[in-house]
Amino acid sequence: MTLSEVYKRAVRHGIENDPRGEAAVARYLEERNKHFEGLKEKEKDLFDRESLSNPYSDTRILNGSGDEEITSALVGIDIETPEILLADNLKTKGKKIDAVIAHHPEGMSYTQLYDVMSMQADVLSTFGVPINVAEGLMEDRVNEVKRKLMPVNTTRAVDAARLLDFPFMCVHTPADNMVAAYLQGLFDKNRPYALSNIIDMLMEIEEYKDAAKGYCAPTILLGGPQRKAGRVFVDMTGGTEGSKDLFQVFSSSGINTIVGMHLSEEHKKEAGKHHINVIIAGHISSDNLGMNLLFDKIFAGSTVELTGCSGFRRIPRHAI
Repeated sequence: MTLSEVYKRAVRHGIENDPRGEAAVARYLEERNKHFEGLKEKEKDLFDRESLSNPYSDTRILNGSGDEEITSALVGIDIETPEILLADNLKTKGKKIDAVIAHHPEGMSYTQLYDVMSMQADVLSTFGVPINVAEGLMEDRVNEVKRKLMPVNTTRAVDAARLLDFPFMCVHTPADNMVAAYLQGLFDKNRPYALSNIIDMLMEIEEYKDAAKGYCAPTILLGGPQRKAGRVFVDMTGGTEGSKDLFQVFSSSGINTIVGMHLSEEHKKEAGKHHINVIIAGHISSDNLGMNLLFDKIFAGSTVELTGCSGFRRIPRHAI
């Protein structure tokens, strides 16, 4: 399997599990292509043409042509310069490492992280939030994240991979889509009665059970164990946290409980004001689950060897 095949499969399965639905993603890509066709030639030269077929700006091949044959890879939730050096060290010790795969974006994918946040408005609209309200509230938050990313040195890990000649890619939103779809389907099917039931369901999943051994178990952040769960919204995709002002809209739209990866103190206070129950499933554990679900699809029937580092542990599911 080539690196390009891994990348294309990641995007395809991300689209198949996109909470907006495949039709909505197709419309987005159609509009993206129309926009590109209307650009001047000089503007087209600077345009990210990968975005014409890949709706996730935080998922890219960061180093390499894509033609590299991949029989083994070092995989981490975060891959930065230390992990690239680790790959090189393992290679000198005789460990075969054909490529390095990160979950969290680096390089241009990190610079453009804010771009995928727009999908949150469409996701929220499927839960009854008026699209004009969702888009309006997300706009300020997207611009805030964009401004925060502007001064960041995003090229360090990519430069390290280039200098040490490691094919390097990152897979962010497709993996987050996988975990969001998996958990939302689980809760929609089983309809947990109380928050304690949600915790019990999460603890049946190997990645969360594994995290609990390191004292990072799923936690009720707002609400009590016997609080009724009501309508559950899994908030685990779309780049990073949305606007804190959304919690008032959640309450009026009938969303009672949010299950997320993480929540800032500012967002927590706002959720508490509107009596929204919040369960933190766990950040690295949820990223692990998403990557594992995605790899089950990408590498089905393959003999590619994946070596985990930086918070990632491969847990295959053969019947999925």
